[in-house]
Amino acid sequence: MANPGWDDVVAALRERMDAMHQTRERALASTRLLIQTCSKCIRHVHRHQFDEAARLMGEARTIATKAREDLRPHPELFYAGYLQDAEKEMVEAAALLAMVHAAPLPTLDSLGVGPAAYLNGMGEAASEARRYVLDEMRKGRYESAERLLGAMETIYDDLITFDYPDSLTGGLRRTCDALRAVIERTRGDLTLTQSQQELLEALRSAKE
Repeated sequence: MANPGWDDVVAALRERMDAMHQTRERALASTRLLIQTCSKCIRHVHRHQFDEAARLMGEARTIATKAREDLRPHPELFYAGYLQDAEKEMVEAAALLAMVHAAPLPTLDSLGVGPAAYLNGMGEAASEARRYVLDEMRKGRYESAERLLGAMETIYDDLITFDYPDSLTGGLRRTCDALRAVIERTRGDLTLTQSQQELLEALRSAKE
């Protein structure tokens, strides 16, 4: 004989699981849209289309806020990795946009993300800045390139001080290792290009 009340327990549990499943599906769609929006924002930054990049950043913040609010009734889903991965992309886009404008970097609270997503997003933004540095070098804007390289180094120097287990930082050590290699290559490229430019100018002066 079935335990009295068991049918009610099963019915309530099924209702809760159905709600969780529907919420999860919406969250997956939202996080995919958030990642796509942030990727577009980064592309527009590299194209110097800053007004459109800023618009997309605002759109990304709205998507992220809605996704978090949708997940809040279900704590089991709130800390699922897919939301944190998408938030990391948002941090990367927001930080890159700030870096190229020499503006204050976005804070953890202003973006509403967790520490691990924030730290790794900042590391990836610093790595992404290499592409912008190389573009500035090609255009002869060495002062801008040096400023951005300095920002990359500052972020790296601070990130490596967060010496905590990977379970807390979301694998920040790997992000820092990758960023260090990017910074070394970028510094070498900038130094070589500046040296070549100085040599060309010296030869041109001598010829004149």
